[in-house]
Amino acid sequence: MELTVITGMSGAGKSQAMGAFEDAGWFCVDNLPPGLLPALADLFLLDGSPVSRAAVVCDVRGGVYFEELNAVLDQVAANGDVTPRILFLEASDGSLVRRFKETRRRHPLAEDGSLLEGIERERGSLAELRGRADVVIDTSTLNIWELRRAVSEALGPGGGVRMSVMFASFGYKHGIPQDADLLFDVRFLRNPHYVAELSTFTGMDPEVQQFVTASPGFVEFHDRLGELLDFLLPAYVEEGKSSLVVGFGCTGGRHRSVALAELLARRYGEDERFDVTTSHRHIRRPHVPPAAAR
Repeated sequence: MELTVITGMSGAGKSQAMGAFEDAGWFCVDNLPPGLLPALADLFLLDGSPVSRAAVVCDVRGGVYFEELNAVLDQVAANGDVTPRILFLEASDGSLVRRFKETRRRHPLAEDGSLLEGIERERGSLAELRGRADVVIDTSTLNIWELRRAVSEALGPGGGVRMSVMFASFGYKHGIPQDADLLFDVRFLRNPHYVAELSTFTGMDPEVQQFVTASPGFVEFHDRLGELLDFLLPAYVEEGKSSLVVGFGCTGGRHRSVALAELLARRYGEDERFDVTTSHRHIRRPHVPPAAAR
C-alpha cells in the first residue's frame, strides 16, 4: 500500500499535484481531516481492497484538525503496514501573493485581511512538516504542466503519469465523434463490405484484418502513420496531456476503421508510456447486405 500525503503552502499548487496523481491512476482525496487518515489507511488495507496507491491532500484549510497531522502520520507509520510519504509544495512569497491576487481568493490564515501576514503565519506553522517531508518542490517558477512533470518524477520508478490513448473507430455515415483529438479517414482502403464472405464479419475478425492490410497503399499508409504517431504521442506526453483519442473513420464503422484501431492499439499497447484502449463506436449497428446498400 502506497500512501502519499500532499501538503504545503496555500497557492503552491496542491490541486494540480493531486491531478497528476489522479492521472497516474492513484485514488485521491482532497482536504482530508488528518484524524481520518488512519481509518482510511485501514480501509485500503482490507482484503480485496481495489486501492493499492492513494494520495490525500491535508493542509491548513482543515483548521484546528490540521494541527493533528504530524501526530497522525506517526500513528499511521507505527502501524507498520503503511509508511506515508510526504510531498511538500512551497513557493516564494511573491509568487503566492501574485497567485492569490489573480484568483481573488482569500488566504485561509489571513484573518485580518493581510495576505503577507497570512503567508508568514502559514509558513511558520508548516515548518516542522516541511522538515520531515520526503519530497519538497518549489513551484515559484513552474507553470501547470511543469509542476505536473515535477510531481510525476517525484512518484518514483514506474509511478509516473501514463497518457491514456484511445484508438476509436467510427462510421462517417453515423457522424464524427466529438471527443476525437486526431482523425484519419481510411475509406481509401478496399471495403470488405462488398466481399460476400467478409461482409457479415467485422474488423475484429482476422479475416477482415488480413483483407484490409492487403489493400493497395496500406503498407505505405501504415508506415507513415506510425512515423507520425511515434512523433506526436511522446510530444503530447511532454506537454502534459493526460488523454488522447485517435479516431479512424470508414463508411459504416464496422470493417476498415475497426481493423486499423485494433492494429494500432496492439502496436502502442506494448509501450509503457501509454495506457491504450479501443472503442468501436458503430460496430454494433445493424448489418446491411451489400445489395440492399446499393
